[in-house]
Amino acid sequence: MPPAKQRELDLTEFPPGTVTEYTTLVCLACIFDIFTKQLNIAPRTAFSEIKRHTPTIAELTSRGALRPYFDSEAKHPHCPYCGSAKRWLARFDTYCIEGGKTTDAARRALLRKLPKAEDQFVVTEKKSDSGAVFFEWLDTLGRSLDLNDETWLIDASRMYLERREPRTNWDEVFDELRAVRRSSRLSEGWERDGARLFLAPSLFSEALLIQYLVSRSHAHGGLTLEGRLTLMELVRRLRYSGYLEQLGITENDPGEVFEKLVNHLAATHDWSGAQEQIRTA
Repeated sequence: MPPAKQRELDLTEFPPGTVTEYTTLVCLACIFDIFTKQLNIAPRTAFSEIKRHTPTIAELTSRGALRPYFDSEAKHPHCPYCGSAKRWLARFDTYCIEGGKTTDAARRALLRKLPKAEDQFVVTEKKSDSGAVFFEWLDTLGRSLDLNDETWLIDASRMYLERREPRTNWDEVFDELRAVRRSSRLSEGWERDGARLFLAPSLFSEALLIQYLVSRSHAHGGLTLEGRLTLMELVRRLRYSGYLEQLGITENDPGEVFEKLVNHLAATHDWSGAQEQIRTA
């Protein structure tokens, strides 16, 4: 029986950065082996259980897939655990859509359009607090950037600004952009001058913090538009720029300051809300 034609989802109505896509393969031969050899389930029962098997969100979105799940970009993949060919593999495409004011209308419209027959699409809602959503976004951002290429600093700044101001046409703003700088003239917002983008001090400080959070585990300190900074150096710069005073952060301990900075970012810019998980098989 030929496989069903893959139905593409139209996600163009969602603001940038609010949809994360995952593709995961599962080896049915491995599942059958686990059911029959490890769980001692009869073959006929095992086939029935496989048909009813529903992967969890963690299994489909985890960075490190475990048997029987795996990731592969090969045209004709084979199971890395048992060597089974493509006909024994099932593909799951998962789309994680963040909830919030900027996505609610588009989410409702998309859900109305999804076909209900044959369970081709399965929708699951996951409740997350603002901190969890923020760190999931950071993790996805870090995986999408090449931290060995210094142009990632501009890309990270853009992705943060897209989250902060989703209605702005950032494609146009960043077209042929060569540098992002702190503005000594602006008190808020941003402006482009030639191939340079100038950010108000508070906005530039937030961009530095995002860059530090993304890169701090990549090497010693964190790489930012103002060079590689340790936590103490980052806090010193943010204090000198007036950003900490603006947020009412008066603590001296870098660890306490860092915790309050992260909590502030996580609680702003509509990070919070439910996540809709749309899974296709």
